[in-house]
Amino acid sequence: MSNRADPVARALADRHYNRQTVGAEQFVPPGRCVVLVEETARAFWVTSWPFPEFTKHDWAGAWICSAFRSEDAGGSIELVRQALAATRATLGEPPEGGLVTFIDHRKVRPTLMRNHPTWGWVWVKAGFRYVGQTKAGLLTFQISPNDMPSPMPAKQRLPLGLPLFGEVPA
Repeated sequence: MSNRADPVARALADRHYNRQTVGAEQFVPPGRCVVLVEETARAFWVTSWPFPEFTKHDWAGAWICSAFRSEDAGGSIELVRQALAATRATLGEPPEGGLVTFIDHRKVRPTLMRNHPTWGWVWVKAGFRYVGQTKAGLLTFQISPNDMPSPMPAKQRLPLGLPLFGEVPA
C-alpha cells in the first residue's frame, strides 16, 4: 500500500504510456484512489474511483485501473488479482460496474495467440472480459464484483530509509 506521491511508484509511472506529465510529483488522477507497489518495486497499480458526474466514459461509477506496470516483476496475472483484493480491502464493496481498465492498442504490444495479435490477455486470464471501446478507441476490459477475489489488505509500504521489521537501524 502506498500513496499518490510515492517516489518509487512515480518512477514506474513515469515509464507508463499513459503518463501525462512525466516527473510530476503526483501521478494519480484526482479523487479517491488505491496505490500499490510490488515488494521488489518492479510493479505498481493504481485504482481510481472518480465520482460518476466527472466521468466521460460509459462505465461511470466503476472503479478504474488507471495504471498497471510490471517491469519483470513476474506473475502479472497474480499481481492483478492481488491488486483487486487489496482494492476491495481498502475501498469496500465494489460498485455494480466492478472495475474497468482501458488499453491503448496503439501503444501496447500485443500477445501473440496462435500467431494472432491479442490485447488484454493478462486481463482476461485475471477474470476480465472485453466489453467494448471508448470514444477515443481504447479497448475496455471489465471485471464484475462477483468475479473479483475476496478482500485482502496489502502490506503497508515503509517510507524509504526506514528499517524493515526485525532490522536494526545502523
